[in-house]
Amino acid sequence: MLELGKKQVLTVVKQVEFGVYLAEKMDSEEKVLLPRKQVPRDLEISDSIEVFLYKDSDDRMIATVREPMIQIGKPAVLKVKETGKIGAFLDWGLEKDLLLPFKEQSCEVVPGKEYLVALYVDKSNRLCATMKVYPYLRKDSAYMKDDMVTGIVYDVSKEYGVYVAVDNIYSARIPAKEVFEKLSVGDMATARVSSVKEDGKLDLSMKKKAYMQMDEDAGFLLDELMDRGGSFPFTDKNVSPERIKEEFSMSKNAFKRAIGNLLKAGKIQITDTEIKMK
Repeated sequence: MLELGKKQVLTVVKQVEFGVYLAEKMDSEEKVLLPRKQVPRDLEISDSIEVFLYKDSDDRMIATVREPMIQIGKPAVLKVKETGKIGAFLDWGLEKDLLLPFKEQSCEVVPGKEYLVALYVDKSNRLCATMKVYPYLRKDSAYMKDDMVTGIVYDVSKEYGVYVAVDNIYSARIPAKEVFEKLSVGDMATARVSSVKEDGKLDLSMKKKAYMQMDEDAGFLLDELMDRGGSFPFTDKNVSPERIKEEFSMSKNAFKRAIGNLLKAGKIQITDTEIKMK
């Protein structure tokens, strides 16, 4: 059976002026054309060749020896070339661009930006892309707690957090309480594995282990103090968690730990109304 969106090893069953026809076996009725410009010079009848099957601009199944950037069942990061009336068009390494329909977009896409997508066959038996990649992600990574990982953001929820595909293939999430910077779909994120769920999904944290994070936060706040003239017009006790998150992208607990570190090191002093450098 000839399958769209997959690489297959097929047999040359017929040579014509404009290419060769391929099939699973010499006597198979279902055939597909490999255009002449892609036929290797030494290819003969009954030879085998690996090709990728998709549809051309005339909606006919066609074979290509070019290497596609994506196949069915294997999500990939593709760049948006342009947007149109029916959706966006992605570069996937073949002559005809890949359609990403509006209904398969999880956010408004931007030409020139890359997004994680999966390949599927639509109701009209055409290959299309979807940004709804969760069902295509794997849960069998070898990562363990405290490993550092990198992945691409494929969805964002104010309630549940940021969904990341680690290495573009493994299912992971940064819980909302662990998100302290703005991340959008298509952004790359580096984080620490905070836990591995029973089903294999990864929970991530953008914070390092506590003692490392505290030192890093303390250095960051000291730089902020210098940039702001040497003082904050509030203390670690009277400032709201919302203001801390807005100004420093950290939780109030992390802020208090870092301020305590600076105080212990003798680098700051705290009055009733402000935090000052010494």
